[in-house]
Amino acid sequence: MLQVKDLFVAYGQSEALHGISFEGRQNETVAIMGRNGMGKTTLFKSLMGVMPLKSGSVTVAGQDVSHDESFRRVAKGIAYVPQGRMIFPTLTVEENIETGLENSKTRQIPDDIYALFPVLWDMRRRKGGNLSGGQQQQLAIARALVTEPKVLLLDEPTEGIQPSIIKDIARALNEIRKLRQITIVVSEQVLSFAMDVADRLFVIEGGRLVHETARADTDQQRIKSYLSV
Repeated sequence: MLQVKDLFVAYGQSEALHGISFEGRQNETVAIMGRNGMGKTTLFKSLMGVMPLKSGSVTVAGQDVSHDESFRRVAKGIAYVPQGRMIFPTLTVEENIETGLENSKTRQIPDDIYALFPVLWDMRRRKGGNLSGGQQQQLAIARALVTEPKVLLLDEPTEGIQPSIIKDIARALNEIRKLRQITIVVSEQVLSFAMDVADRLFVIEGGRLVHETARADTDQQRIKSYLSV
């Protein structure tokens, strides 16, 4: 569903990603683990078209999107929930979700969105800026889902969120994958969350993928050693 091949990305003369390759299969969740500054957000921005590639390719469901602008990638099936959520604080919850319906034929919010995130139904008339961090994260995921993605990218979804809500988000992501049969890629520093949602875990360090493991074979101590400063 998602194929990333030999990705090189640079900020001016400074190379940030050095030949990243991985794939995400249909109905699979992949976690990209790593400390701050190791290249997680740069990778996600390059997958979404926010940052141009120096070389390499990104393919979604067999379609090459490597040189497409972000809005074209959305139309071809990528949705992105950026770090920090980036919801519209002055719009209501309902209006925030509706901003994702640009390419929808019906322009209606699907019922399963509120079934996945009941708190958003309760707060649908409330301004996005009045929600807690965890509720805003659920809102950002809901907004991404109404674009009917084949691939959902989540950059640090647990950042600044209390543990009980992290469990809710893990549950929702597992449910989404089951219902929609989509590929989910999360960047993460919280290993327990990655173990709750991911089928495979990768570690990124210095702009390179340095470790890959299936969840069942994960040596948690080894991954923690990469995550500790």
